[in-house]
Amino acid sequence: MFIGYIKGNNDLYISLQEAGFICIFKPTLEYKDGTTKGNCDAELVLQAMIEYPNYNKAVIVTGDGDFYCLAKYLFEKKKLEALIIPNRFKFSGLLKFRIFRPYLRFMNDLREKLEYKKKV
Repeated sequence: MFIGYIKGNNDLYISLQEAGFICIFKPTLEYKDGTTKGNCDAELVLQAMIEYPNYNKAVIVTGDGDFYCLAKYLFEKKKLEALIIPNRFKFSGLLKFRIFRPYLRFMNDLREKLEYKKKV
């Protein structure tokens, strides 16, 4: 899992690793409006292709159209298992093409099952 590192989220990162994820942390940028961005696009595509012979199916978590080429290639090679979209109300039109519809899953529908709750 490529993920932007945000100070203070250590419990989340530990929980992900305990669940079996290998976390590859990327630096983040914090903008004046308070939003944070971690750019993992190129690394994810490169790693997906390096590891290509080592997996049967791929699950890509993104709403970003930059991953259209990867998703299309994996679809064509019958290696796409699912595209998990973080926000069903805001994602790239490139991922809305008919070929991807059977593969789309939305995090909005999974929130209750997957939501991380900080320990108090």
